[in-house]
Amino acid sequence: MSARRIIITAAGAGIGREIASRFAGEGAQVHVCDLDQQGLDQLASQYANIRVARVDVTDEAAVDAWLRDALSNLGGCDVLVNNAGISGPTAAVEEMTLDTWRQCLAINLDAQMLTCRRVVPVMKAQMSGCIINMSSTAGLFGCPFRTPYAAAKWAVIGFTKSVAAEAGPFNIRCNAICPGSVDGDRMDRVIAAEAAKTGKSQDKVRAENASGTSMRRFAKASEIADLCQYLASDAAKFISGQAISVDGHTETYHSE
Repeated sequence: MSARRIIITAAGAGIGREIASRFAGEGAQVHVCDLDQQGLDQLASQYANIRVARVDVTDEAAVDAWLRDALSNLGGCDVLVNNAGISGPTAAVEEMTLDTWRQCLAINLDAQMLTCRRVVPVMKAQMSGCIINMSSTAGLFGCPFRTPYAAAKWAVIGFTKSVAAEAGPFNIRCNAICPGSVDGDRMDRVIAAEAAKTGKSQDKVRAENASGTSMRRFAKASEIADLCQYLASDAAKFISGQAISVDGHTETYHSE
């Protein structure tokens, strides 16, 4: 386990940082990227076995350069975690602009293709590998006023199942994780945007989101990392092509 080679996008904060810390704590060699330089610096100062790079995951040339360096330094890749994503705009579909739509899809979906197309050939050559793509419960149920986000997250599941089918004969597994609402700064921003759009208080929006799950609470970033750690382990060596929720069982998005 200690010799594993891990590549993670958007690990400067939140879920990505939790995942990176989990693998680094096991002794794995971890390469991560983000746009948050401060978050990257904090991560690098905490773990000697994490290498960081400031990369825009929608910039094809920048992603290619980062992955060339990471793959060369690591000598391969055992686990790729496509964690990069944004919440996107909160607006009715008729109010959506093409630019904001495309930006949301570029970060949530295109970036996963950019990493996979460089990492999969390396995994094929070594006849092993695990890819974990971050989707969302919005990719299973849809999400009003967040159409580009939901569209991207649905597409991630289709992309995941297709890569699993392509790469499976090479002993490469590909799965998607579908978090529900996760405590943290990003969810705070989503709640604030929904409150502004609907005229509800932020407390009411938060309560409605939590009450839409059977377990009546938000997930913790550590609980997403738990599943990521499991999927990357030998205990999950025959699990592929799946979209697995960590959401306390979503019943509905809102409960009045």
